[in-house]
Amino acid sequence: MSHQRLGRDPLRPVRPGPPPAGGPDGGASRPVRFVGWLGGLGCLAAGYGVFQFLFQLLPASLSGEAAKYLVSSVSGAGTALAAWLAAALVRARAAGSARTAVAPGDGAGGAPGPLPEVFASAYGTLVAQVSVVDDPDRGRLTGWSHSLGESSPARPTSVGTAYGLQTMLDLGMTDGRLAPGELVDTLWRLRLPGGGWSARSQGARPRPEVTALVLGALARAGVPPERLTEEADRCARAFTRELDRAGRESTHVVTTVLRGLLRAAPGGDALPRLREALVDGAVSDPGRDHLRCWGYRLDPPHGPPCPLHTAQAVVALERAARVLGESAGVRAAREDGVRWLLSCPDAPHHSCADLENLREEVRRPRPDDPARHEVLHVRHFTATWVVRALLSRGALEVARQDGLEETWRELVDGAAAAVWAGQQDGIWSWNRGDGTGLRHPMWMTYQGLSALRAHARWTYRPDDRR
Repeated sequence: MSHQRLGRDPLRPVRPGPPPAGGPDGGASRPVRFVGWLGGLGCLAAGYGVFQFLFQLLPASLSGEAAKYLVSSVSGAGTALAAWLAAALVRARAAGSARTAVAPGDGAGGAPGPLPEVFASAYGTLVAQVSVVDDPDRGRLTGWSHSLGESSPARPTSVGTAYGLQTMLDLGMTDGRLAPGELVDTLWRLRLPGGGWSARSQGARPRPEVTALVLGALARAGVPPERLTEEADRCARAFTRELDRAGRESTHVVTTVLRGLLRAAPGGDALPRLREALVDGAVSDPGRDHLRCWGYRLDPPHGPPCPLHTAQAVVALERAARVLGESAGVRAAREDGVRWLLSCPDAPHHSCADLENLREEVRRPRPDDPARHEVLHVRHFTATWVVRALLSRGALEVARQDGLEETWRELVDGAAAAVWAGQQDGIWSWNRGDGTGLRHPMWMTYQGLSALRAHARWTYRPDDRR
């Protein structure tokens, strides 16, 4: 039987980079937080301590008892005031860092914040590194490879170009340096002879997760539904337990196919069945009040409860609810997933264990030799999925119902701060610890920009600006 694995473990965490400078605690070090506590709660105690010390130390010959009281009192009051002022300064600086960590703009002076600059830098980099190749069989190809800055000649791929197209749609292609039509045409030219798309490592056999990704990007770009329906139907027909057991057992693959087909063919017959399989694959976690969540597999053994796959499931079920509606049972499973994410026991939330990046492998028997396996290496930017899941409308409703709005806000801001910390000039880098040379994957930059954009929309409050 086909299965997913990574080394000996189904999922391997990849430790994120250093904590951001402006997380939920403002990136403050322990000494700084201690000073803040001292000033907020202990300034009077500090002053009283100095008073007692000086009162016992000063000689009785200092013009009597009254003089000793006077000197000690003035010194104690001065110490208390200094401690309070120092702590107030520390708190103000920390609060300023936290506000600017993921802020869409400066509400005080009207000056642009860092987010527009990051978007502009990302757009400039993508335009500068777009690849144009004249293929003798497929014609002119315009797009991106899997990763920016690859050492080998960058030839557009289906995955890289699909993510690049979605990134450009998020950023807005307004200056004419890139035309979305060229990217759309390239994706059609990269279609396999028998239909569908595959990743570079998957050969000439179409795979549902890549096909759904491309179809979703084409649908976002405005390709007419009649052009997408045939490909979507072919993808759904091939995505069965009989033809693709490994894919149907994978939470990542099922949620990817479900999201893509909901965009490309929202009336497809396969969508309710895929959603049912996703709901049935949820597991109860005794470590978090027996709330339902998801592991990396939808069939036993499911693997340990996983924030990444739970967030992916919540995002897919939220989108399905908007398109298909939902029953009470489906709604309960989705809301359990949200509550599970909200019950994160770790802190601080910008560097908690729930945000660890992960890697996994999807292994399928090769059609030409079933004894050997085709391996798809999948890397996950976990913080972006947590942001997307918690910023869904349904997640906010759950938080309000349960009186957890403050927890929801802390978790969202923490995950967004972790996303922000991973970029440089709008481009995200994958940790080299897995030995891969793909340091700046297109999918990671798309997910990072998309998460920050969503966070900026949700946190924008024009009534708070003066």
